[in-house]
Amino acid sequence: VQLQASGGGLVQPGGSLRLSCAVSGLRLPNYTIGWFRQAPGKEREGIACSQRSGYRTDYADSVKARFTISRDTAKNTAYLQMNNLKPEDTALYYCAAAARGLCSRDGSHYRFWGQGTQVTVSS
Repeated sequence: VQLQASGGGLVQPGGSLRLSCAVSGLRLPNYTIGWFRQAPGKEREGIACSQRSGYRTDYADSVKARFTISRDTAKNTAYLQMNNLKPEDTALYYCAAAARGLCSRDGSHYRFWGQGTQVTVSS
């Protein structure tokens, strides 16, 4: 099983990025997907999840109304659309997959993890 996160980069405050999480070795509809981030010196934060089937999502208050999690089952890829980015969004972003059905932003819920993609928000 591999999860390949990509799409990070340097963006100005107020800008947008879309992160991708390409999944191989498992079928996306059968897995809950979570996005996490970790800034230097801070604990990992679960910011978004998409329950398997994709109908239920959940967001941390810090990103609600700015970030959107989605999935494309044909491409077996999950996405995190990030709008109105702020300097405090700067972090290493990770995607993760869990066979458990519940949507959770708790990292212990997830078995499979991708490598991180760096997002830097700065003028």
